[in-house]
Amino acid sequence: MPGPSHLPHLLALLTLLGCACLHCARAPDERAPAEGPPGSGSDAPAPDTVGAASAAAASAALVPTAPVVPAGAEVIQASVMTNPAALPAAPSAPAGTASPEGTAGALASAAPEIAPPCPADMSLVGTFCVDRWEAHLVVAEASTNGEGVPLAAGSIHPHAQRPEAGVKYEARSAPGVFPQAFISRVEAKAACVTAGKRLCARREWLRACRGKGTQRYPYGNRGQRGTCATGKPHLLSALFGEKKRGWTYEEFNSPRLALEPGFLAKAGEYEGCVSDLGVHDMVGNLHEWVGDMVDQELMDRLDGEEVERRKQPWREGNGVFMGGFFSTTSELGPGCYYTTVAHEPGYHDYSTGFRCCDDATLPPPPAKDTRKARGKKPAG
Repeated sequence: MPGPSHLPHLLALLTLLGCACLHCARAPDERAPAEGPPGSGSDAPAPDTVGAASAAAASAALVPTAPVVPAGAEVIQASVMTNPAALPAAPSAPAGTASPEGTAGALASAAPEIAPPCPADMSLVGTFCVDRWEAHLVVAEASTNGEGVPLAAGSIHPHAQRPEAGVKYEARSAPGVFPQAFISRVEAKAACVTAGKRLCARREWLRACRGKGTQRYPYGNRGQRGTCATGKPHLLSALFGEKKRGWTYEEFNSPRLALEPGFLAKAGEYEGCVSDLGVHDMVGNLHEWVGDMVDQELMDRLDGEEVERRKQPWREGNGVFMGGFFSTTSELGPGCYYTTVAHEPGYHDYSTGFRCCDDATLPPPPAKDTRKARGKKPAG
């Protein structure tokens, strides 16, 4: 039972509840009183309801109310609390539109790649490419040699051995590798074709050797002993002795001649023997077969070059090789002009090598503007 000290509080509470009941008993559709005189706004409570409104406000202040949220929002909020992935997805861009990043990426990927004019192992010379170094051979397809020994595709053929009959070879050009000796024009041409290239024409070979100028040697107009692999002792004499009737074809093709130290050099070993177009060893080391065949027109061109050249036997249909080898100097022409025409295309010995050429991949020339100027009168 409450004591006397609690009576004032109980009376105040009953009074408050009574006022609240009077306010709640008003009809739900009760209209606001008519507009009063000027100065009494329509939002102002009527005199008889001031107390009830105050009581209602006081009652509302005592009872906390839940915030009003849109339908479904409470479900999202509960889901996010337990699973952040339940957040609504960001609105997607309208169909047919793209972000700036996506557009830039698409433009970059759509830009055509410009192919270099020549592969890395070739130099650009005018409108064609030429091997930077004298060529060696690799086995193009797995095979076996004449003794039944397996030959793996891509394996390097020994430079001091003749190419095996029935084996398909591909020409390669790289520094630090001994170039292939003992090769005929027929075999050299086939190896270039397998590599997607061709033998150089003599005019192409000359241009690559002489560089951007008109010099006779890759490095200048005067020969310099020791700059290229030239002028070394005659190796046939050293190994097989002097012979009045000359040496046999078998002796000319002895592997010993390409294995003797200090004679045949690796590609690029003579660093100064390079043209200003980046082509190495075009003078000396090994003769290099070209694509020309001997005929009267070629012989007339040789006579017109006005260089000193020893007379040599020739006949139509012979092959041509250029540049001299490690034991020659200028017997058949100085430097780049050294030209041999005395052997048939099937000939080979320890001094014969090759390199390949190919057409350069060049962009098409710009289109000419054929539009005529309109409205302009000739001067004068």
